[in-house]
Amino acid sequence: MNSIFQYSMSSKKTCMLLAVGFLFTFSHSVNGLSCYCDICADSNYTCVTDGYCFTSISKDTSVIRHSSRCLENNIVIPREKPLICHYIKKHNDSFVTECCKDYDFCNRDLKPTLHIKLPDDSLNDPKKERLGKWELAIIIAGPIGVVCLVVMLIMNFWAGSTKRHNIRYLRTPRIIAADQQPILTAAVSLRDMIEMTTSGSGSGLPLLVQRSIARQIQLGVPIGKGRFGEVWQGKWRGEQVAVKIFSSREERSWFREAEIYQTVMLRHDNILGFIAADNKDNGTWTQLWLITDYHENGSLFDFLNRSTVDTNGMIRIALSIATGLAHLHMEIVGTQGKPAIAHRDLKSKNILVKSNGTCAIGDLGLAVRYDTSMDTVDIPLNHRVGTKRYMAPEVLEETINMNHFDSFKRGDIYALGLILWEVTRRCYVDNIHEEYQLPYYDSVPSDPTIDEMRKVVCLEMKRPPIPQRWNAYPCLQTMSKLMQECWYHTASARLTALRIKKTLATLGAMQSHSININI
Repeated sequence: MNSIFQYSMSSKKTCMLLAVGFLFTFSHSVNGLSCYCDICADSNYTCVTDGYCFTSISKDTSVIRHSSRCLENNIVIPREKPLICHYIKKHNDSFVTECCKDYDFCNRDLKPTLHIKLPDDSLNDPKKERLGKWELAIIIAGPIGVVCLVVMLIMNFWAGSTKRHNIRYLRTPRIIAADQQPILTAAVSLRDMIEMTTSGSGSGLPLLVQRSIARQIQLGVPIGKGRFGEVWQGKWRGEQVAVKIFSSREERSWFREAEIYQTVMLRHDNILGFIAADNKDNGTWTQLWLITDYHENGSLFDFLNRSTVDTNGMIRIALSIATGLAHLHMEIVGTQGKPAIAHRDLKSKNILVKSNGTCAIGDLGLAVRYDTSMDTVDIPLNHRVGTKRYMAPEVLEETINMNHFDSFKRGDIYALGLILWEVTRRCYVDNIHEEYQLPYYDSVPSDPTIDEMRKVVCLEMKRPPIPQRWNAYPCLQTMSKLMQECWYHTASARLTALRIKKTLATLGAMQSHSININI
């Protein structure tokens, strides 16, 4: 009985709830949903709708506004879940709307709130922190700096390698084992070593031997100084050598001179003997060494300043210079031939006096070579120019044909004429001689400019003065005529080196014959 009674009671409650719900729905369908309306003062702040009640909050700049009104069912999409009533929480920082339709004036109980705006990069990852300007700058500049550093290191390494290997020398150990270079351990002189290793080619010692010799040289005292650097007296196993040390800015001159000295078939008694070339680099500075034969008499300039010569000595000096220049100018044809070479800076300071009274031509840093196969002149790429006092007229006037090799040879002949004048002044006959002077000493200062030389040589057509007494002696008269034929203003009218050599050889033979007759 009790169970039947409880069942009947529950059924009654269910029926009552269904009836209330039906009446509420019917009431809404008939009268509509009443909502609180903040702009409806004339209707007691009430509005009726068949849709939803809503309350919204919005922010315009710094002003926050609240709104409560009706939302008609015919303007909401979709009707079951209007989009305006659903929003993405992470974007609702300026406008928020909440809707309801559960009971009349339900929007009074709605409390929408604005949310704090999150940073842009936190929208995807809230845990990710935004990078500061310094961190961003480091991220951008870091890789760029690393790339620049790598490029600089590569360029520095390449430049150093180019400098160290510029003359095609092999990098060898500073100390070379005796069994690798037995010639260095033998008791032989430099001259014997050169004769054994060059095999008649006259192109210099092997590169490995050159570097070994250079490493074993002990420098003594400085014996000269010029535009290129300094000349030192040195010793190799007790033998004296001359060490020409170029400054690093004269690398091209050093490279060029070493290259010319090692030309096949260049070695000659009247060309300064080349021994070795080396570049010494300790990481902070570089010395460029050129090692040659040492001649204690020094340059012809120094020798003539402190000494006089007799006629035989004058001819010996002049003939040896002409012979050396003729060898330079001469082309030797063959499988190991020698190209024709022009000196371009011939002067008394670039000629060395040997102990036997003959001379050797040195300082080939400005020399040019003639390539017969290509019919071109190999002109060195360096900033040096010849000595202004010894420049030929066509060089001073800048009318020289740089593509014609004979133009350079004729410039050498002009300079040779001035050197013959210097030598002849110091020749004593009957105990009479002139003081040593440089060419044009009476017309230009000690360090003349090109304009000053051009004025004297080209415009005024002056040449070094010929003393009247020279015409009284056949030997000096011949020298006088010879030098004048060397410094003609017209380059093509000048003598060749071979012609000068033959004339001086004939003069020497005549002088010896005259001495024998007198004896």
